[in-house]
Order: sequence, then C-alpha cells, then structure tokens
Amino acid sequence: MMSDTVIKLHNTKTRRKEVFAPIDPDNVRMYVCGPTVYDRAHLGNARPVVVFDVLNRLLRETYGADHVTYARNFTDVDDKINKRAADSGRDISVITDETIQWFLDDMGSLGALEPDHMPRATQYIDQMIAMIEKLIVKGHAYAAEGHALFAVDSWKEGYGKLSGRSVDDMIAGARVEVAPYKRNPMDFVLWKPSTDDQPGWDSPWGRGRPGWHIECSAMADELLGKSFDIHGGGNDLMFPHHENEIAQSCCANGDDSFAKVWLHNEMLQVEGKKMSKSLGNFFTVRDLLEQGVPGEVIRFVFLSTHYRKPMDWTDKKAKEAQSILRKWYAQAEQALPGGTPDNYVLRTLADDINTHGVLAECHQYSHADDVVALRSSLELLGLMGDEVPSWASVPDVDLTLYEGRLTEARSIAMVTKDFSQVDSLKAAYIAAGLEVRMSKAGVELVPGPDFDAAKLEGLL
Repeated sequence: MMSDTVIKLHNTKTRRKEVFAPIDPDNVRMYVCGPTVYDRAHLGNARPVVVFDVLNRLLRETYGADHVTYARNFTDVDDKINKRAADSGRDISVITDETIQWFLDDMGSLGALEPDHMPRATQYIDQMIAMIEKLIVKGHAYAAEGHALFAVDSWKEGYGKLSGRSVDDMIAGARVEVAPYKRNPMDFVLWKPSTDDQPGWDSPWGRGRPGWHIECSAMADELLGKSFDIHGGGNDLMFPHHENEIAQSCCANGDDSFAKVWLHNEMLQVEGKKMSKSLGNFFTVRDLLEQGVPGEVIRFVFLSTHYRKPMDWTDKKAKEAQSILRKWYAQAEQALPGGTPDNYVLRTLADDINTHGVLAECHQYSHADDVVALRSSLELLGLMGDEVPSWASVPDVDLTLYEGRLTEARSIAMVTKDFSQVDSLKAAYIAAGLEVRMSKAGVELVPGPDFDAAKLEGLL
C-alpha cells in the first residue's frame, strides 16, 4: 500500500529540488551505475551503494516493496580487467566472478540490500549491438575502421545539458590527440575492435567489444524500459558517462525520455584529503572490516553527511559512531523488529535523502528512551536488522557501581581539593575503553568500541 509520504529529490538535470512523481506508482524504477569488477571495492566505491540503498528503502517504504525495481550493473568487460587477466595469467571470467562476489559480500557487510537486477555487461551484448545499429540508421552514429562512434554533432542541442557544458566549449578545450577515424573530437566510442587475445564478439563492424557508455543505456532499456524514474551514481560519472548515456538513449528512442530524475552523490575524502595511493590513505572496504571496523559503523559515518556534500572519513568519526551505535543498540533491542517508522522521520528522510536529519532524530529518541521509534528509524536507515550485531553486545557489567565510585571520589575531592583519586579513576576507566562523561547532573560511563571489562577489576 502506497503511503502519503512526499519525496523531494535534487534533480541534477534541472538543478533544483523537485517533488518526486513516479511515471507509474505501481512500478517505480531506479538504475544506478555499479562497479568495474577487477579488484576490491575501495571506500569511495561504497558511498553510492549506501546512498542509493537508503533511497531504495525509502521508495519501498513509500510505494511498497513489490512496486519498486532497482537495477545496478556490473561492468565485466573493460581494459582494466583485461590487464589484470594478462598480468595474473588467470581467466577473465574467474576474475570477474570472484570480484563480483567480493563486492556483494563487502556491500552486504555495510547493510546494503541486493538490487532486484544486477546485470553484467557481457550478458547484454546483443542489446548493445542492436542499439548501436539503430543509432547508425538514424544518423547519430557511424562506422569507421572497425569502430562504431556516436556523432555528437547529430544531437548538439541536447548534449552537455546534464553537466552544463556546451559542445563548442568542450571541443575548444580539448587537448587530447584525436583518433584519425573520428569526425569530431567529442565523438565517443560505441564499439571497438578486439585483438585475438582480448574478449570479443561478432558484430556488423567486426569482432570487438562495447565501449563503456553503451552498456548502461542498453541494460537500462532492457530492464526498466525506455523511460524510467531515477538514474543515480557518483558525480564523477556525470561527464562523460552519464552525458553519453543520455545522448545514446534519447537518440535511439527518438525523444528526450530515458531517466526522469538524475541524482549524484559527492566524493569521499580521508582525513581531509582526497583518497589516493600516493598519499597512503587509499584503502578498501575489506581493509576496514579486517581491521575490526564494523560495517554498521562505516554506514553510520557515511550517513552522517548529506549525500550531496563531500564526505570526510576519519578514525575519530568511526570511533564516535561505534560508541553511539553500541548505546543505541542496547536501547533498541528492547523493542520488537519491523516497526513502522515515525512519520516525522519519514518526512525528514524524504526531504532529499536527509540521513543526517534522521540520525539527529535518533539522538532525540535515545535521550527520551523511545526505543520503538529509535529501532524503526535505525531499520529504515539500514543500520539495524532483526538482531543486534555481536560486536555491539556490551558485557554484563553493572557500570552504575563504577559511576558511583567516581561520584563518591569527586564529592570528597570537592571538599579536600585533592583530585588525584578522581584523575586516577578517570584514567583507569578510559584505559578500559569507557568514555567518562561528568557534569553537574552526575557521572555517566559509556562503553566505547574498545571496552574491556576485565580492566575494571580492582577499581571498586
């Protein structure tokens, strides 16, 4: 049953936030660009997965799970994959199968639901060839030296609108050597020839393989139709990938259909700097998981920043997130799973995927000890399932006894002006992995991610 939640999304194409009105409320369709599968997913790869997983959950909550179709592709034909196969001596299919499973396992650890469709590019070669043939017949593409290329000049009025660039400016700013078979420097490859040792398929232009951009147009068309509701991905894909998708699909369809709403998430940084191997701050999701950072913590840190703002991953944020989640889980497990999210929380999330706003509400529910609202909100964000994760289980230690011990020591110190005992207890508690919160209202001890109850022995 469809709820009365009004979803508003910032449409990159129109550059404004709009009320989301699906083409068919009984079949809300979303396509998100997925990974090229040649290696482990790095942390930046995970951000769009989490962002659009939350949107998928919101759509399912609003329109009903049976009325939402979510597709995310795997690019399993690419020069990086070919190089990995050549360097390792392993078969391409073995590499891609392994990497796809790695990706699904790692994203599952972050609480991401698997999309309804996860097409592989190699499964849709026939559809790509058919779309290229249609573009050539309509005068939007041409064949040259075993290649098929899209003719940007044939759709000059539409090309560049998503990214806000004009064709003339792009040509004037081009500084790359233009292949001799290109009619125009901006024309892009739809099909290219393959050597004997590269993956290839028979086509009207000879044995070859598809260009990168055509795969998403063909797969979206096959799985979601010529027009669908939402197309998403990182903003690094806006140009040229998404721009080229629009050109191919609109020209093949003969109208300006294709995706109605375009959403782009901002990029990720690490400790305030762009993630790169040269800076030594490049790591995969699996690296973090193996270092003991729970997937729920990674997801929490992602959701703490709005998807259209740059996100900065820091160790401090991860530790704070783990401490907060441990406390919330202890409260939320008192409520039954599967509750209906609070209307205010739904409205907050529906306002352009405002995950930060929902987390702020979770803090309020925690303070008020509203365990039902807290649990349903965490479930909506994908931060909690039917059971509390094992890492979050707090050892059965009565911390009020230790809080009382510190309260007593502080009371004595206020009279004697000797705070050495207070400082000693605080240091011991912190060494045991407890966060010590002292205020006029009293003392509160909160277990952190490294809490070790054994280190409290002898402190009473």
